[in-house]
Amino acid sequence: MEEKDRQKKAREALLSKRVQDLSVNGGTTVAELVEGLGKMGGFMAPKIYEASKIMEEMKKDGAVKFISFTGNIISTGLRGVITDLIKKGWVDIIVTTCGALDHDLARSFGARYSSGEFEYDDVMLNELGIHRLGNVVIPLEDYGPLIERIMREELPRILGGRTSIAPSDLAKEFGKRIADENSFLRAAYEKGVPVYVPGIVDGSFGTNLFFYAQTKKFSLDVFSDMSAILNTVFDSKKTGALIIGGGISKHHVIWWNQFKEGLDYCVYLTTAHEYDGSLSGALPKEAISWGKIKPEARHLAVFGDATITLPLLAGMILE
Repeated sequence: MEEKDRQKKAREALLSKRVQDLSVNGGTTVAELVEGLGKMGGFMAPKIYEASKIMEEMKKDGAVKFISFTGNIISTGLRGVITDLIKKGWVDIIVTTCGALDHDLARSFGARYSSGEFEYDDVMLNELGIHRLGNVVIPLEDYGPLIERIMREELPRILGGRTSIAPSDLAKEFGKRIADENSFLRAAYEKGVPVYVPGIVDGSFGTNLFFYAQTKKFSLDVFSDMSAILNTVFDSKKTGALIIGGGISKHHVIWWNQFKEGLDYCVYLTTAHEYDGSLSGALPKEAISWGKIKPEARHLAVFGDATITLPLLAGMILE
């Protein structure tokens, strides 16, 4: 009898959340839309709503809020969403890639990033002097040569007589010199949010640092950034992270949090899958095995293009 009662209760629990039809009209707000997604049943939609609840709890709990993202994000209009999250106090620490610095600088200084197609003939684009990043197209002169000019102008002023500088200090100094309101580097500088770039040499920004150092001797103090991020983890009562995409920026966040038993909150926005054993595809539960996320942590992976999932998630928590 007790076993039957247990099964009955288990069955009722599994059937407790009934699928509700989603109604969208001209007056629907983002928050109302996401709440509706939480009730519609299939398939990734409810996870957007659940992710927003984890984010809200993370902030309410006073956790130190990490955000990590890959460079391609900044080549799109998501740059503005990232900047909004920084401005509205949803970010305490940024971990990103050299490409993110490249795109933010280029766009802040007038680069023409345009919406195109994945199907373009890349041989033709090469002949026309146009780069393609997915379906974003960029004139050659608005990327490498532009970033080189910006850095040649600003690095002497930033470095002065210094013989070493931390990548996070470089990010702050360039953020100070950007006038574009949509720049995440500017927003981070204004809000006092450190920007850590563990793969600082992997892009135009890092390459220009290398070339500049051949004549003006200086070094990158990467260890001071490692100390700073580790001290932040140790000094925090709780930590949480919104991780957009994978790669080195994702790993850097979860890696350093393992030294204090792991993240307390974690949301992944991803298109990668775990079948190939990659870090980018690894789910939060795998990070638990490494001690990078706590076993009792609130965690979730939302599968889908971040250009769709992030605006919905950000719209919900900012609204």
